[in-house]
Amino acid sequence: MKILFRLLALALLPLLAACAGTPPRTDGGDRPVPLLLISIDGYRHDYLDRGFSPVLASLARDGVRATSMQPSFPSLTFPNHYTLVTGLRPDHHGIVHNTMEDPQLGHFDLKDRKAVSDGRWWDEATPLWVSADRHGVKTATMFWPGTEADIHGMHPDHWRPYDGKVTADQRVDQVLAWLDLPPAQRPGFLTLYFDAVDHAGHDAGPDSPQVNQALRDTDEALGRLVAGLKQRGLFDRINFIVVSDHGMATVPPGHVVLLDDLLPLDRVDLVTAGVLAGINPKPGTDFAAIEARMEQPHPHMQCWDKSRVPARLHYGHNPRVPQLLCLADVGWTLSTRGYIGEHGAMRGKRTRGEHGYDNADPRMGALFVAHGPAFERGVVHPAFPNVDVYPLMAHLLHIVPERNDGDYRQVEDMLVPAAR
Repeated sequence: MKILFRLLALALLPLLAACAGTPPRTDGGDRPVPLLLISIDGYRHDYLDRGFSPVLASLARDGVRATSMQPSFPSLTFPNHYTLVTGLRPDHHGIVHNTMEDPQLGHFDLKDRKAVSDGRWWDEATPLWVSADRHGVKTATMFWPGTEADIHGMHPDHWRPYDGKVTADQRVDQVLAWLDLPPAQRPGFLTLYFDAVDHAGHDAGPDSPQVNQALRDTDEALGRLVAGLKQRGLFDRINFIVVSDHGMATVPPGHVVLLDDLLPLDRVDLVTAGVLAGINPKPGTDFAAIEARMEQPHPHMQCWDKSRVPARLHYGHNPRVPQLLCLADVGWTLSTRGYIGEHGAMRGKRTRGEHGYDNADPRMGALFVAHGPAFERGVVHPAFPNVDVYPLMAHLLHIVPERNDGDYRQVEDMLVPAAR
């Protein structure tokens, strides 16, 4: 079946190109220009101005940089990584949180390898690596969320299961090794994922020396990638898009709302807490009364029934979204005494940085940098929503995009005229 999809895609590609009015983009031979999508998890848009990312800053100066990129709500890791490769907001692609419940599938948590690798959680959307493969473009993914699952019967052609012990340099070396494959196996769409900046932001806060060091370390890995591409004569023949999934905000000590004081926890199912709490009723519970009380004004948080979430957040229609949602103010978290006792005091640590907040808050703003033969040089682009990255990438790969929430017209001016 996979071979059939490829043969059909290859046969239709010239016709689709003619209909789109855009000639296929190649590297000068018969291969499309490769596209490398890089995520630096938790890299807030303004981190680039700190001076600890000289390689990334060079790519931005010689390419395109957005002033900021707005994540989709909730501004969490798995939802936004899947948005970037599907162009759909979390409410539409089904990965509505890092932790969620489904009536048929049960419980999902980003640390649960069995759930993460179950394609049924992901198949409300079609990620770019599946579409690319159907169009005859080989794919390779280094730790991108979703790539461990068999989505619509397909994995990327080359992929690795997530292993946090794999260093940034080893991740780069794997991408370079994939680019060294013989032409028939060499990927035309690749992803690369770094997570040290996010970990440092949580552990020490966004303004910490630890974050600055993580910025340096990640940039050195980018430098290793650039050097490897130049050594192979590929640097000027590959399109880069470097993004993050969200920003990071400081959480001062004691900024915790205890849900025990507001909810009868024995009568509800607390699906998730943290920044965005999700609450479902247990059988026989007068949940309407609980909702009425929770939707009243409370210090440091706001709650809604899922049907009353503000429209600008584009959230609340997916069945996996819990019935009652409580969102912490920026700089606060939502928890329980039991959780703090088990996970806080016992481990002797607390979070000093968080994300997941209102995606309109500047501290949640994400990174966008693009570089390569298709991109303009020295351009600073206005802020835009991250759903627009997907149609941009589909255009660069010259594949027909799936239904999505993005708008290619908002980002096409990033490209040189010949690539638009």
